[in-house]
Amino acid sequence: MHSDTPAIVLALLAALLFSLGNQTSRRALNYAAPSQVTLYQIGVSVTIYWMAAPFYMKAAYWLSPAIAFLAAAGLIRPLVSANLGTIGTRILGPTISSTMSACGPLLSVTLAVVFLSETLHWQTAVGTAGIVTSIVVLSWRGRSKPDWPVWALIFPIGAALIRATSHALAKLGLEYVPSPIFIALVAYSVSFPLAWLYNRSRERQQPTVPIAQPGLIWMIVSGSLYGIAVLMLNTALLWSDLVVVSPIVACTPFFTMVLGIWVFRETQVDKRAVIAVALVVPSVILIGLR
Repeated sequence: MHSDTPAIVLALLAALLFSLGNQTSRRALNYAAPSQVTLYQIGVSVTIYWMAAPFYMKAAYWLSPAIAFLAAAGLIRPLVSANLGTIGTRILGPTISSTMSACGPLLSVTLAVVFLSETLHWQTAVGTAGIVTSIVVLSWRGRSKPDWPVWALIFPIGAALIRATSHALAKLGLEYVPSPIFIALVAYSVSFPLAWLYNRSRERQQPTVPIAQPGLIWMIVSGSLYGIAVLMLNTALLWSDLVVVSPIVACTPFFTMVLGIWVFRETQVDKRAVIAVALVVPSVILIGLR
């Protein structure tokens, strides 16, 4: 019987690295504008992939139909999804925006079942629901006045949809080219010039100052973490189904909370943290027992 355990371990490691990347990215934002940080992060990741290219690259990869899927993924993520998320947070506030973004795993599972013909076992369904609930609990900060337009919900939901779609495109690409690093290379190679153009347009509107050395270090670290996390995510997708991998990678806010409590000392243990642990741990176990 096929075991999902290696893929689940990699998905958990990817979630951990994504959360570390979020923490270091926050520190980079103290020294540079968001568009600059995004550009450097994508640039660092794609540099890592191209440096490794001689060890895995095959000419036949470039002739695969998967190129179209991977290029499409690079057009929408991470640049478009990140900006939609930022706009959503600015209009709706972090509570509502984060809560709406929690629908990401549900969208990924739906795409996997409808378009990739994957099977949704009851354990996976219940585990996904538990993880989504934990994300909502972690993002909730109390009551807030609904002083925002309803149409603004499209921004966080759109960001979640893009993330789900990019996971599905990566899984589809892996069916043609079983190389996790090549899948990432194509998507990020497409995304990098878009990020450069976007950063240039922002610089014309608001000139930036030279980035201090600590800022450059934080951007390199965060870009490396994100690059390795994407590689682990793609490897997990190669080894298992999207319905298994995507909900587990969505545990990133949970790891961010844990790191904030135990490593960065930014938050304290509260009811939300306890509830999140009580939801995430058995949910991941359930998915593993499917």
